[in-house]
Amino acid sequence: MKLQIRLLGSMELRVDDQVVTPGAAKRQAVLAGLAMEANQSVSLQRLADMVWADIPPASAVANLRSHAAGLRRELGDRLVARPNAYQLRLSPHELDVTEFHRLAGEGRALLATADPAGAVTTLTAALAHWRGASGDGLPRGTVLDSRWASLDEQRLQVFEELAEARLAAGEHGQLLPQLRVHLAAHPLRERAWGQLMLALYRCGDVPAALTVYRDARAILDEELGIEPGEELANLHRAMLDRASELAYTPPAVPVTTTTLPVAPPPAPPGDAPTPAPWPGGSVGWTVPRELPADLVTFVGRARETAEVVTALGGTAPATVVVTGAFGSGKTALAVRAAHTVANAFPDGQVFVDLGHQRSVSPGEVLARVLRALGVAPADVPENTDERAGWFRSMVAGRRLLLVVDGVTRAAQVRPLLPAGPGPALLVVGQTRLSSLDGVRRVTLRPLGAAEARNLLGTLAGPQRLLADATATAELVRLCAGSVLALRIAGMRLAARPGRSVEALIGQLADGREQLDLLDYEDLSVRASLAAVVAAVRAEDEVAGQLLVLLGAAPDAPLQPDRAARQLGVSASRLRRALDDLVDAHLVHRDEPGRYRLPGLVREYAAELTAARPVAAHPLTGWRVDPLAA
Repeated sequence: MKLQIRLLGSMELRVDDQVVTPGAAKRQAVLAGLAMEANQSVSLQRLADMVWADIPPASAVANLRSHAAGLRRELGDRLVARPNAYQLRLSPHELDVTEFHRLAGEGRALLATADPAGAVTTLTAALAHWRGASGDGLPRGTVLDSRWASLDEQRLQVFEELAEARLAAGEHGQLLPQLRVHLAAHPLRERAWGQLMLALYRCGDVPAALTVYRDARAILDEELGIEPGEELANLHRAMLDRASELAYTPPAVPVTTTTLPVAPPPAPPGDAPTPAPWPGGSVGWTVPRELPADLVTFVGRARETAEVVTALGGTAPATVVVTGAFGSGKTALAVRAAHTVANAFPDGQVFVDLGHQRSVSPGEVLARVLRALGVAPADVPENTDERAGWFRSMVAGRRLLLVVDGVTRAAQVRPLLPAGPGPALLVVGQTRLSSLDGVRRVTLRPLGAAEARNLLGTLAGPQRLLADATATAELVRLCAGSVLALRIAGMRLAARPGRSVEALIGQLADGREQLDLLDYEDLSVRASLAAVVAAVRAEDEVAGQLLVLLGAAPDAPLQPDRAARQLGVSASRLRRALDDLVDAHLVHRDEPGRYRLPGLVREYAAELTAARPVAAHPLTGWRVDPLAA
């Protein structure tokens, strides 16, 4: 019998790879207590203390024997009856608590022997066993509480040991969001405060590192009435002195090439066409490291980033789709998450940007990926199905991370969906790509006001915003939660230190200039919207016409039946177009039958409307493009 018991989160029992429900909470507590003391006899009295929070009832022994009988139906001879006791026989790998302790110990040893890369991999694997608070859902107030509290504390320690290893491996930039999330939940962890300070310092953001020390000092004083410990204080002084020992010198990363043996494809049956020749019986595997640089000024999105990281961090085949409105920071979040989990994918990371081009075919995407993995361009098969087959053969069992940005159609990435354990796929798309099956979807909402101010402050300086709080609030409103718009506004302010926030507001409030001002070097709200709208129009012509129609009267309530007549389509066809616009985050559905254009989309839709002469419809007064009607 093959068993797997998981206690690092809600209890889970697997028997021969099938999930089994042990029974009610008290029966689960019996199993948890026996598992925590596996291969030892546990007396009925001790079991009772593990199950009941108060004094056990008179029927406690009878109830425990009943629970044991129920468990034995699932566990068979693994559950052994002893005189006034029970014993659960388990191998070490069959309990996640044991595996966590083993991996944590190995990771600490690797860290102590100056092998940070090995420590990162091993400690990451240790934390991967956690799915929530230990013993979640089991009775509380029992003697097991101390065991759960001890495990939760060990989890925090291992997280900080992993942070130590990642700092030693030079991953200070990728570590920042996770340390912030950790400290938000556990603000009294001095070691983590020091790690956040050092990560910021090594990213070149010394003011932020010193601000973190002030935050830590204030929290420790407010919560505990104490000053920071000697280690944290010494780190602060070293930063003030710009001590050379705090700097990090990245090691040289050699380009590694391995050979992946591959069996030749089977001979085609009958008169089927002969496939393209297999290159040499083996394929050169170049370990790709294609992830773009991570943003140092990444603000907010801690929950969404954690969702993506968690989904990619498991051992099962993983596909995550990150979606959201234009300019919501989807790509930045995907890159941040990819850097965070990169060490868990030692066979490489491939990054492909489709640029929201619907014309890019699945075959072109596959060819791009095969070339990144070391297949010579001349050896890439002509047939898309053969490319997909080669890809699946090459990546089977490999810990490879694929990140595909700017996806407009599910078909573009469908051949890349992991077929088995090993590889993972992270997709960034404007829409949900709903036809992709079995994927985790993470949707980015507009940034809240607090996070928007933080992003502006990171770029333009927090004191400058505090000096003009009213204008800052208006700037946040005009940017409508768009990360892209906020970045551009912050960069414009940073480029002109003498310019007030109110002056920028004066120009942005004039809709005729708003999209012109939200354009800075290679960043452009208008260009971003144009790419999204072009993709929607290519997919659904009626949706493109409807967007122009909405731009002509953005404040008028949409009446689908009238709009359908104006565009010369059926009501059901118009509703499909509306659904396409909602899925692309170009239109918001506030409630059934009520739709609106988000702030910056309104400006762009108005430009589309103004680009062609329109006439007022005699029945509604709406201005309608005669070419679209």
